[in-house]
Amino acid sequence: MKLIQSDLESIRRWMYRNARPLDLARWQYYFEGGSAEAVLQALAAYQNGDGGFGHALEADCWNPESAPMQTWTASCILREVGAPKGHPVAQGILRYLGSGAHFVDGLWQGAIPSNNDFPHAPWWTFTERSGEDWGYNPTASLTGFILQYDEPGSALYQKGEALAKHAAVDFIAGRTKLDDMHEVTVFWELLACCKAADRTDLFDEKAYEGRLKSAVRVLIGNDPSDWTQGYVCTPSRFIRSPQSPFYPGSEGLPEQECDLLIQNRNAHGVWNLTWTWGAHEREFAISENWWKANLVIQNLLFLRAFGRIEG
Repeated sequence: MKLIQSDLESIRRWMYRNARPLDLARWQYYFEGGSAEAVLQALAAYQNGDGGFGHALEADCWNPESAPMQTWTASCILREVGAPKGHPVAQGILRYLGSGAHFVDGLWQGAIPSNNDFPHAPWWTFTERSGEDWGYNPTASLTGFILQYDEPGSALYQKGEALAKHAAVDFIAGRTKLDDMHEVTVFWELLACCKAADRTDLFDEKAYEGRLKSAVRVLIGNDPSDWTQGYVCTPSRFIRSPQSPFYPGSEGLPEQECDLLIQNRNAHGVWNLTWTWGAHEREFAISENWWKANLVIQNLLFLRAFGRIEG
């Protein structure tokens, strides 16, 4: 089962009608020969003067203030398009991270107090438990970004080294949220960044990878019927292609997810969300389309990697 060219044309038309400029630039980068710089220029619109990101870049939170989670979203896009180390957007992120803003008790905050002043999904509400609830998300990934994009020897780089060592020890020892797909994701990103920066000397790489593979295997499970039951971890979160380190031993699972993705498109040919806010209905209706555009990109990249797009 594959998507055919008429399916792709329907999806393309939906993207041009509904995607925000950033995601349209990402669409063009991946599927129409667009440039990475066009993506970065669109991304820069969400960057504040302090170098951090806000303004609903992470579409479930409309807080315009710079926040670690919104900045993490930006860092992922930078790495996604292979932004060079000295790019102004990357340098701004490093400036924000180096400022100490929203860094509390050794971690960057997952939710920040000013979230509560703007429309947002309930999971972005700040409470006194927010530090405990978010754990190493997004700290582990932001730490990796520092090691990949900052210059060795800077104060921020040295902070990144210390954070990476501490986070890795906790992860290998099982003291992190191994049953949380978001937390496992940021540890995966930390490892990828350390490999890109040639800094896996900071921890026991073999033990780290072993812990990561076992956590991913538990998270994705074996039953495809679970993948349609709301907001859950599916194979595509971690197995993005047959070259993924998580693919061996799980070979049939991505293929089953590909079938489900092709079968479960809506009348417009794209994918519905598996979550709602339960509040701020007008704002969510806008964010819903922003998220759908992101899902289009992620799902088509996954389908293409597994040969499920005709031509």
